Amino acid sequence: MGTVHPKYKVAAVQAAPAWNDLEGSIQKCIHYIEEAARAGCELVAFPETFIPGYPWHIWVESPAGTMVRGYVQRYFDNSLDYKSPEAERIRQAVKKAGITAVLGLSERSGGSLYIAQWIIGPDGETISTRRKVRPTHAERTVYGEGDGSDLKVHDTPLGRLGALSCWENLLSLNKFAMYAQHEQVHVAAWPSYSIYQPFAYALGPECANAISQVYAIEGGCFVIAPCAVISPEMIEELCDTPEKRELLKAGGGHTVIYGPDGRLLAEKLPEDGEGLVIAELDLGLIGIAKNAMDPVGHYSRPDVYRLLHNKTPSSRVEHLRMPLDQQQFDKIESIASAEVEKNEQ
Repeated sequence: MGTVHPKYKVAAVQAAPAWNDLEGSIQKCIHYIEEAARAGCELVAFPETFIPGYPWHIWVESPAGTMVRGYVQRYFDNSLDYKSPEAERIRQAVKKAGITAVLGLSERSGGSLYIAQWIIGPDGETISTRRKVRPTHAERTVYGEGDGSDLKVHDTPLGRLGALSCWENLLSLNKFAMYAQHEQVHVAAWPSYSIYQPFAYALGPECANAISQVYAIEGGCFVIAPCAVISPEMIEELCDTPEKRELLKAGGGHTVIYGPDGRLLAEKLPEDGEGLVIAELDLGLIGIAKNAMDPVGHYSRPDVYRLLHNKTPSSRVEHLRMPLDQQQFDKIESIASAEVEKNEQ
């Protein structure tokens, strides 16, 4: 009897966020979790920072303007803390739907924000939380950064699952770190593709979709690429001058799902359309794709080049009590040895 490879349906969300509105964001998020479950999907993936929406003000305002107009405090207040009642509502909604969800959010932790992705299993338990390793350009005026521990892939009943945000999917070393963990299903979350168009071609839909497609081919994996929409209401709030309206346009939704051979697996919605893009994944196709090209297996040359990947989570404070007795010293030495062994695996 041959190996049985998982086959299941997935959904990628394309929708405008309830921008800068945490309560509205939670409601909209739960709506799409429930809709995906009703459609028979076992996984639903959300755009980058869908909660509470991407901070487009940083691309059309000066840093001083974002503070004067109140965006800084409002965005912070409406970002999501994992320990909050709002987060618990999402966990319970995922559990009730019996689906795996990959959320995109602005994570609030202490006094800082992070571009984050949160993977919740069908039992409502957290599979993983991660942060964007390096926020892009103007994003660094809002968000802190992650570290090497955020480049991770997880064993799940749906296969080996990983996620990155926006231009993280473009950086070669990020990709190689994920491929090396034998990723099978990848969520490439995007915010929207209508900023600075058409004169900033690299920020447009053709390039972004190409990045997701190449990731699928190069990694020999499925890529689910949800993308948000900018609504007319968002334009009204964010763009109070003709110059700003030239910088940011309504629409910009170009959600896609690719197979490991780069094939588009579902029809795209209109760029201003909201809903779910749904496709069926057959993980058996990965073996066929990697027969031709496995970037970390038979098609690699570790004798020529290798990746140095520090997976140790960063720590602002190391708690020690001095002087150390022998028992404390032995414990610290044991933890350090285990961490070294883990990183070498």
